[in-house]
Amino acid sequence: MIGLDVGGTSTRAVLVDLTGARLGTGRADGANPTSHDPEAAAERLRRALDAALAGHDPALVRAGVIGLAGDAKLTADPRARRAFDDGWRAAGLRCPYTVVGDALVAYASATAAPDGTVLVAGTGAIAAAVRGMRLARAADGHGWLLGDRGSGFWLGRRAVQAALAVLDGAAPDGPLARAVRATLLGAATPDTPTPDIPAPVDDPRAVARALVQVVNARPPVALAELAPIVLAAHDEDPVARDLVTVAADHLVATADLVHTAGTPIVLAGGLLTADTPLAAAVRARIAQRWPAPAPLVAGDGAAAAAWLAARDLPDVVDPAALHTALLASS
Repeated sequence: MIGLDVGGTSTRAVLVDLTGARLGTGRADGANPTSHDPEAAAERLRRALDAALAGHDPALVRAGVIGLAGDAKLTADPRARRAFDDGWRAAGLRCPYTVVGDALVAYASATAAPDGTVLVAGTGAIAAAVRGMRLARAADGHGWLLGDRGSGFWLGRRAVQAALAVLDGAAPDGPLARAVRATLLGAATPDTPTPDIPAPVDDPRAVARALVQVVNARPPVALAELAPIVLAAHDEDPVARDLVTVAADHLVATADLVHTAGTPIVLAGGLLTADTPLAAAVRARIAQRWPAPAPLVAGDGAAAAAWLAARDLPDVVDPAALHTALLASS
């Protein structure tokens, strides 16, 4: 079986057998046909497949699953589906493949339980109920303009609003506002903020205009790149702490719309799988709202996709055991 975890920035493939052994892995740049030209995306898909299949006969592959954000693209866009079909065949594969949403892959990367919930917070945010290892119902995930509450974009946008409030004289200056100014005006990056940049005492209005111009010149979703500076300022800036608190409230409220008590919750996305103040706040709220079971963290999406490809094969007598073999150490 072969599984792929296809994102906008990277694509990973893994070839496995029915014992759970990993026979090959492959990696390529992002191959999501929503954010890339379908033919270019399919070529990257093929590169990842070729690397995973190196030294193995593609004709022996019995099933495949592609985990993809915006998986409906391959259903709605014949050009994209045709390109992926061509890339699949170009890799020598003759078995069919199934496309599933990345939220289901994230859920399956942490548990084989057929029913549960996955809560994703990265650039965007969504919660989805899983029933019978299928996505059954979702909440939020409406994009940066209309939803994604508690996401990286949501944090970044509010961080800039907080910096503008300082320049308007509506709030005192602090580490978060200074880091936003430094990051957007070129003195730092989100990963290395400069919290000691002097306050713009000479012409705060000019600085505010400069911030607005920088933000408007970039794609709106690029505001998500500022989320790390909110998290970095959490311990020393009450404004950052408040933003993290509200973001956690939003995320757990979204999960509450689809979650069934007593079933697993899987946390996915960079803001919740890393050791961040937001992840800690979300975990604390989940523990208070649903004391058991404890939330799980998403793991290897490509291996999860391979498991999804394998679990319905007639000679897989114990899908849970295969899941453990493939994903216990991810």
